[in-house]
Amino acid sequence: MERQFATLWESIADVIGDSPALTHGDVTRSWSEYDNRASRLAQAMVDAGLGADSKVGLYLYNSNEYLEAHFAAFKFRGVPVNVNYRYLDEELWYLLDNSDAEALFFHSSLGDRVARVVDRLPKLKLIVEVSDSSDHHVAKAAAYESVVSGHSPMKRITRSEDDTYMLYTGGTTGMPKGVMYKMGPMAQGFITGGLPLVGLAPPATIDELPATVKAGVEAGTGVVSMPSCPLMHGTGIWIGAMMPHIGGAHVITMKSRSFDAVEMLETVEARKISLTVVVGDSFVKPIIRAIDDGAAKGRTYDLSSLKLMLSSGVMWTAEVKEQLLDRVEHLVLVDAMGSSEGAMGTAISMKGLPPQTAKFSLQPTTKVFTDDDREVQPGSGEIGKVAAGGSVPFGYYKDPEKSAKTFRTINGIPYSFPGDLAMVAEDGSLILLGRGSQVINSGGEKIFPEEVEEAVKRVPGVLDCLVVGIEDEKFGQAVTAVASLVPGQSVDEATVIAGVKNQLAGYKAPKRVVFVSSVPRAPNGKADYKTAKDLAVDGLK
Repeated sequence: MERQFATLWESIADVIGDSPALTHGDVTRSWSEYDNRASRLAQAMVDAGLGADSKVGLYLYNSNEYLEAHFAAFKFRGVPVNVNYRYLDEELWYLLDNSDAEALFFHSSLGDRVARVVDRLPKLKLIVEVSDSSDHHVAKAAAYESVVSGHSPMKRITRSEDDTYMLYTGGTTGMPKGVMYKMGPMAQGFITGGLPLVGLAPPATIDELPATVKAGVEAGTGVVSMPSCPLMHGTGIWIGAMMPHIGGAHVITMKSRSFDAVEMLETVEARKISLTVVVGDSFVKPIIRAIDDGAAKGRTYDLSSLKLMLSSGVMWTAEVKEQLLDRVEHLVLVDAMGSSEGAMGTAISMKGLPPQTAKFSLQPTTKVFTDDDREVQPGSGEIGKVAAGGSVPFGYYKDPEKSAKTFRTINGIPYSFPGDLAMVAEDGSLILLGRGSQVINSGGEKIFPEEVEEAVKRVPGVLDCLVVGIEDEKFGQAVTAVASLVPGQSVDEATVIAGVKNQLAGYKAPKRVVFVSSVPRAPNGKADYKTAKDLAVDGLK
């Protein structure tokens, strides 16, 4: 059996077919139904002329249909392409054009945008509309359920471990880029990293996977996973769905189109969720508030089933971890440092194991190198670039120049350099400083925004914050905070600046603070520094 997601999931469907695989709202699909419906979608795409390496755009909110179409692309050796549902016309066109998409699945509520760009995408051979609204309809689109019912399941095929998997980055440092992986090594990494998430030991050989999963389900250890963040970002689809599915998990998605902490807690309680995926403080702070608000009204959520909460992609501060553990004492928190370009380290916290901010245990394959490719030594105080080894992408789609800069070989070993800067502590752990592209040069000093952001957020009354550098005659760049406040709280600029100076060297403190109703972030919680800078400039006029 080859290491390819469709092949692995088909083998799992064969042994636990009656077990639930997907739930959204009131609709649950068993593993047999999941496999069958994905096979029918795959046949529809093959009939439309798609084949190996054809790209399939998924312009969808979290849903069963997202995961079915995703699985379907893998079945015929196609490449699912994640499309941000926030994209408007030109962004949507760019990504579908850049990815050479030949099929597109979209929710009908997004149909007005699709209708305005579809005629500029001549490579599209199949357009499928998932009904969630009667407001918009694309003339060339086929109805999703009609496509499912109108095609027989595609016959199973042998696939290649050299097939491409691709995930588009969020484009926080330029236009979105398709990060390309070889299917075999990536699937193996998900087996090695994903099975422990569902309480299973990776089998000695790939052919033993179905029996391992079946034994776990029959023993009553089946995991119910809920990605609380969007599937169209790596954190949601990888950790919330693909990894758990390697172990036969039941994946549940919430109905809200933006994160709703109350719905999340109610779903954990009602569906007995055991694993959930969040994105740092921007998700966990609302969870804490919802728990407290419920308690004040006499509403206590039963979270006893929830064993594991994972976060990746942004800072998850020690204070927020501690506050959550004070309320849900049995939880294990896993803070994973990684990006679309590779995983780098983890930090595990639980009651009795004090959490830390931005300090991670290095993956065995992770290194930190200086600009001249020397490995940073523990305790040296040197700053270097984090290099992720192991399952390393082989490039960005249609961008050899950026590929050569990001994916490099040192001493015969391939590494990915996503752009994170770090030091290595004396004990060998990784101290993350931030993205090099966001470093602020102020008065000759280099300042990492993430460090200042965490200090601002510790000031009582501050809810969220991003820090940017604004052009300044005296300093070159002036450290500027864009902050939002806890509802009902009042905090002024001087209090924030003084609060930061009590925690950090004075030169790191913001010169100015611009207060906004909501700090700009993507749906997955990641910082939107471009919009934050625009808000800062406008706020200082």
